[in-house]
Amino acid sequence: MVDLAADREVRKAAGFRAVAAELSGEGLTELYTQETANAPRRQEAGRKYFVAYNSRLAATRKPGRDDEHASLALADHCLRNGVNIELPDDVGAVSFVHAQVPLKSAAEDKSKGDADPNKGVGRLDLLGAGPDGRMVVGQVRYLAPSAARGRTGDTPLRALLEGLAAVAIAQANVAALREEVMAKAGLTLSDAPPLLLLIGSPRYWELCRKREAQKGAAWIKEMERLAGEIEASTGVGVVFLACNVEGDPGWSYAEGGPVLDAAPRLERAWEYDAGRIRPKPRPRAKQVDPADLPAEPDLSRPVRDYAVTESFERGDRIQHATLGLGIVQGIAGQGKINVLFGDRKSVLVHGRPAGVGMPSSPASPFSA
Repeated sequence: MVDLAADREVRKAAGFRAVAAELSGEGLTELYTQETANAPRRQEAGRKYFVAYNSRLAATRKPGRDDEHASLALADHCLRNGVNIELPDDVGAVSFVHAQVPLKSAAEDKSKGDADPNKGVGRLDLLGAGPDGRMVVGQVRYLAPSAARGRTGDTPLRALLEGLAAVAIAQANVAALREEVMAKAGLTLSDAPPLLLLIGSPRYWELCRKREAQKGAAWIKEMERLAGEIEASTGVGVVFLACNVEGDPGWSYAEGGPVLDAAPRLERAWEYDAGRIRPKPRPRAKQVDPADLPAEPDLSRPVRDYAVTESFERGDRIQHATLGLGIVQGIAGQGKINVLFGDRKSVLVHGRPAGVGMPSSPASPFSA
């Protein structure tokens, strides 16, 4: 799962939807099971999960750390005020207990290669308790309201895969995490399958949707499909959320770490029918001027021999000494007509007064 999340196509804004379309809940469940079986065991290494975040990194806003600071601010809000944050659709509330939870049991050992359970493993953004004591893992993506573009190498599919990898490791270590949650917040985690919350700022989701046609409907459809298939096969719920906070970024550092300026609101990341792909409208029939249509022969008028002194109208049939039988299509300019001879269109002169531009006749030998 970790390796798949780092795949180049998964990380490309132009390619992740195609990758998502090829994935299935069955395939991801197999990866999830492998991730759980090979998960690092931090408690067995004598290490705690709930450790303090680096105070120097938390003291001020720093480039590239908004995701981390947003998660710290959300956990601080719940603990400081003793409150839960309501989930949309009246499904309950979540209480975040700790942010930036390390999952490695030891430093990565490159000599072990893929056999090292700590390879590619990072931190879990948010851990908490949700409805009915269900363990909640939050995966955070934050872009400020003033952000003009999304981040390179980051896509909703990558966030989903990283979140599932974190959930798999957390579920493998649920006994140890249950102890630390109880010790810190007095909350009991149930045995129910975990709940993964993919939490993005409104601007994050907005910019993700602008990258694709039809406001991102195609990739949203694939994300929702995968979420449903994953829950059906593993029991792990996946919810896509937008976290609304007031201000830019929405927190301050007056107390040595990120503190929200106002209570946050968790809402649906997109509207209910956002994943419905609307059929492309049929192209409108081009309005054709009747004069542009091929003229049909007017059978009420007889075939006439062509001569430059004769005048012809659209639909007239004319017999040309060289070109054969043709149908007059219309005027081609002053003193000219378009005539269709089979598949060939020719421009002929017509309506010329007799004697104008014509060679004079030779004198009669009987003239005086």
